[in-house]
Amino acid sequence: MSIEPLIYAVIFAAVLFLIEGIYLAVFGKSVRLESRVNRRLQLLEKGESRESVMETLRKEREQHTKTLRLPVIGILSKKAAIANIAFTPNALLAVVVLLIVIAFTALTFATSSSLSMRIIVSVVMGYGAVYVWLSSKAKKRMDLFEEQLPDAVELMVRSLRVGHPFASSVNIVAQEMPDPLGTEFGILVDEANFGADISESLRKMTERVDVQDLRFLAVAVAIQSQSGGNLAEVLDGLAKVIRSRFKLFRRVNAITAEAKWSGWFLSFFPIIALVAINILQPDYYDGVENTPVFLPIVIVVFIFLVANIIFMHMMVNFKV
Repeated sequence: MSIEPLIYAVIFAAVLFLIEGIYLAVFGKSVRLESRVNRRLQLLEKGESRESVMETLRKEREQHTKTLRLPVIGILSKKAAIANIAFTPNALLAVVVLLIVIAFTALTFATSSSLSMRIIVSVVMGYGAVYVWLSSKAKKRMDLFEEQLPDAVELMVRSLRVGHPFASSVNIVAQEMPDPLGTEFGILVDEANFGADISESLRKMTERVDVQDLRFLAVAVAIQSQSGGNLAEVLDGLAKVIRSRFKLFRRVNAITAEAKWSGWFLSFFPIIALVAINILQPDYYDGVENTPVFLPIVIVVFIFLVANIIFMHMMVNFKV
């Protein structure tokens, strides 16, 4: 073997970074979660009507749900829907094809692999890079939403205690909070203004946003709307519970960080060592690779490596 595995890794990393470059080049900074003004307020400041803004945002959130059942694209569409990617499904597919072409071209100039190998590797790189990028975006968005939720609930509690109705308290959250929570709550406000039941809209939000604490909020609002009671006290208790759970999760992550890194290291060290041996000493296995037991042993070792990764993940993936 040669240095080609390292070239494959460099090309994959380049393709992965290229996706973010394409995304920012097409949509600019308006799609970044770091913005302190949420996307809904940005659209309203441009002079668009509330109805057109609501339709635009709802279209963006529902565009990927239509392709969830497709066998190959459905996996990407699920992640894209959670991450709220501005790419349309067709544009996302076009990006996958473009990355496959770029990866194939890079492999053609940088490696001496066969045509079939280059095609297979370029397809895996293009599709895999988009999946990794979408997974990263989805996780970042959900983590940020979960972190913003206690502040939003406490803001609603303060608004309710000074006499505002629940719809007005949600509107305050939509105006004060950045993305992703600010825009999601802004859609609730717009739908309520056009006659939708806000508790039902909140329930639908829990289907788009996979955050357990948001389901608690939806259940609390639904119960209060049917049976009555002091919603401010209920939400105040909910905010304390959410903050306590969030603090517990952070503490567990801090305590188990060493175990997780050890697990990842022990999982991938054999693979890294194998690649390093073949790069530093390509003829290391020449004396045994033609023996009849070489291929069966390689298959057995590969199975053990996969089993090691699976069991290591199970051992360090702590559930709270």
